[in-house]
Amino acid sequence: MFFIALILIRISGRRSFGVRTPLDNIITISLGAVMSRAIVGASDFVSVVVCCLVIVLMHRLFGWLIAHSKAFGKFIEGDRMVLFEQGKFQEATMKKALVCREDIMQGVRKSALTEDMTKIDKVYMERNGEISSIKK
Repeated sequence: MFFIALILIRISGRRSFGVRTPLDNIITISLGAVMSRAIVGASDFVSVVVCCLVIVLMHRLFGWLIAHSKAFGKFIEGDRMVLFEQGKFQEATMKKALVCREDIMQGVRKSALTEDMTKIDKVYMERNGEISSIKK
């Protein structure tokens, strides 16, 4: 099963373990759950491999569609959200994104290496859930 998992990861592409969007997380968790059935002998080996291959091919198709269609990408993964701009925290967007000021500050410290919000132009919650900032 280990070698089959390696082959499936190669088929799936780097996106499944690099970008880490909700879609990528769903694929990773699903593959793990299905593969575990073959490992413990709960399901037929061939049917597990076929199911995993279908999941990986669907992921590859969705990745291609996301890369080639802005509307499909927005539907599947959403859009980035502005959490801070023009010197003000965007409270309504923060509530929608389910983040507090400390979450934003953590993202700013991590991406901009500062706690001084006067040096920050904008802070976003990216499609993958990470918080990133742009310095002035």
